Amino acid sequence: MPVDLNSKVVLVTGGGTGIGRAVSLLLAAKGAAVGVNYSRSKAEADETVQLIAEGGGRAIAIQADVSRDGEVREMVDVIIMHFGSVDLLVNNASITRHIPLDDLEAAGDDVWDELYDVNVKGMFYCARAVAPWMKKNKQGAIVNLGSIAGLTGSGSSLPYAVSKAAVHGLTKSLARALAPEIRVSSVAPGAVATRWWTGREEQMHKLGGKLLLQRITTPEDIAAIICAALEQESMTGQIITVDGGQTL
Repeated sequence: MPVDLNSKVVLVTGGGTGIGRAVSLLLAAKGAAVGVNYSRSKAEADETVQLIAEGGGRAIAIQADVSRDGEVREMVDVIIMHFGSVDLLVNNASITRHIPLDDLEAAGDDVWDELYDVNVKGMFYCARAVAPWMKKNKQGAIVNLGSIAGLTGSGSSLPYAVSKAAVHGLTKSLARALAPEIRVSSVAPGAVATRWWTGREEQMHKLGGKLLLQRITTPEDIAAIICAALEQESMTGQIITVDGGQTL
């Protein structure tokens, strides 16, 4: 039987924009109370909360830099104070740098450190902070946002692709470490129509025409898969690819 998301409490990192906003709205529509995390996008996070409230749902916006463990723990404390628990985590917050794959000199320590701090360590910090509450409730689920870049080695930059491969590895390790109370899986999107394509829309549309399904995935498409993964009580440690056939 699928897990009922109604009345669950969920933390969505990077929840103000793109995939994060889409999954926050869908989870709220399914009856979950949503903690909408943001780092810098306060206006967008507040708007997401407002949209949820207008639909009759419950949500709060919480500022925290997921690359800072102390801020992550404080964020979880705020969610507990407001909603009493945390049952689900969507580790969506990620960043990138657009660097040609063969420009190894441009992939300096600052790029590696920044991307790993947010994309990998940030997801670990969030999982670690919510795990005690999920274990206390004897159930919980985490979905990490990976990428086909982590499967193919190609992407917006070499450090980004490697960081997403690490997310897939983190997913499998957390699935082992947190079982049986907590299920952990990853969704690995291909090209998604988000603000990451700003200034490169023509490139995005050309790519869409070359995919097997001849369309670019939307944030709402990915949100539906994330919710489905949260609902599957018999699944853990899986990397779910959603890319319109891009990697075939």
